[in-house]
Amino acid sequence: MKKALFNKLWLLAILGADVLSKVLALRWVPPLQGSRYPFGGIGIFDYFNVSFSLNTVANTGAAWGVFPDHFNLLLALRICVVTGILVCLLYFRPVSRLRLPLWLIVTGAMGNIIDMIRYGHVIDFIHFRFFGWSFPIFNLADSCITIGVALLLLWPHQANKNKAGISDAG
Repeated sequence: MKKALFNKLWLLAILGADVLSKVLALRWVPPLQGSRYPFGGIGIFDYFNVSFSLNTVANTGAAWGVFPDHFNLLLALRICVVTGILVCLLYFRPVSRLRLPLWLIVTGAMGNIIDMIRYGHVIDFIHFRFFGWSFPIFNLADSCITIGVALLLLWPHQANKNKAGISDAG
């Protein structure tokens, strides 16, 4: 019971950090501009054709800016996804291996929902470039979603074993 409460508090802290980081980005991080490092923002490092800077961007779309200016559809979709995952987590109690990734996805989606309601778009500010290619600018909430999905896909599935040690999985 204490471990479950600790995990929920951790996720609440991550959500708080996401909201706070976006407030600070809007206050202190200049918007993306120009084509040269640090792109009008705050340069962190630029070594061996890899650069990292902070540049504030208003994302009116989904991941990587796809479906821009579809505010109502994206907000409704995000709310449906969060609701569906929460129902799964709270009522169907998935196996423990799935809980952390699902909670990370919910936490990240909630961070972006808060942005959409508060600002009318999502605030992104973390900017990497690799060998001249600009990785899509993202935020802490996006990182939670990405890590959650990666864990769902990459964590090995454990087969149930019967008393003879033979796998039940087909």
